[in-house]
Amino acid sequence: METVFSGIQPSGELHLGNYLGAVRNWVALQGQYRCFYCVVDYHAITQPYEPAQMAARARAMAIDVLACGVDPDRATLFVQSAVPEHTELAWVLSAVAPFGELGRMTQFKDKSDRHEFISAGLYTYPVLMAGDILLYQTDIVPIGDDQRQHLELTRDIAVRFNGRFGETFKVPEGVYPEVGARIMDLQEPERKMSTTGGTPQGTVKLLDEPDTIRKKFRSAVTDSGREVRRGDDKPGVTNLIDILSSLTGESVSSIEERYGDSGYGQFKTDVGDAVADALGPIQERYRELRSDPVELQRLLARGAEKARKASEPTLADMFERMGFVKSEAGRYFGAARPRGL
Repeated sequence: METVFSGIQPSGELHLGNYLGAVRNWVALQGQYRCFYCVVDYHAITQPYEPAQMAARARAMAIDVLACGVDPDRATLFVQSAVPEHTELAWVLSAVAPFGELGRMTQFKDKSDRHEFISAGLYTYPVLMAGDILLYQTDIVPIGDDQRQHLELTRDIAVRFNGRFGETFKVPEGVYPEVGARIMDLQEPERKMSTTGGTPQGTVKLLDEPDTIRKKFRSAVTDSGREVRRGDDKPGVTNLIDILSSLTGESVSSIEERYGDSGYGQFKTDVGDAVADALGPIQERYRELRSDPVELQRLLARGAEKARKASEPTLADMFERMGFVKSEAGRYFGAARPRGL
């Protein structure tokens, strides 16, 4: 069975862009593949954050993912910091990661422009992302459109490592939603929807009340004219069409034909209704999961244990090919580390 890996940062609350661009695809894949889904809290520390909130944010994101339909009996869900093999592999991979390519990462440029202090972690976190993926001999990475560049770097790192030390890692392929891979801010449709870099009114959180969701869509920025159609010159309308198509399965052409040049009012109302209806069951499941923190901790601990066990063969192969020292028991020190949270 082929292996899938994907991760999501603990932003505190899942938003519509996360759901349509990534997590909904996780749910679809878990019945067909061996899936590893990770709350990547190590990635979250590369920019300023509040330490007192980190654990709560990671738990909240795990609940969001479970509420969206990820099944811990069919997929392995865990928090990244509970599996130290991720950072261990990232350090090793940094020896074959091309320095120049890291500096050309679009997300690094965008994020560094917004902060006075730029951490080395922000520069090198694509190498950690490569470690996340390669650790599980991943075949398929369901990923948002904005992460294409990072996945290509991961593939390059795998090829370089294999060429230098021998075949060790699979070279993964990306899977991108045809529509909805990149959901934009409702108020600033040239920017990706985000809980950290987006506008409050332009970001639809999965736990927003139905009336709040509908209000955000009614006030969504559209474009000049009245015609409902996709196009580079109509980013606001394009975003709304993509959202409606992703949620309902209706084709873009059918949406364009149905609304035509009748104006944006009814169109925005209908998109808001569709989103509110789709998120209702997710919100109900979230409340159920939130009420049982002990069960959540059990599920995450079980997931971390499964992830560590699955990573052992990859680490053992890596240590052997790179010539590291073995323990007296004949195992490599890293691979022989006791498992546990």
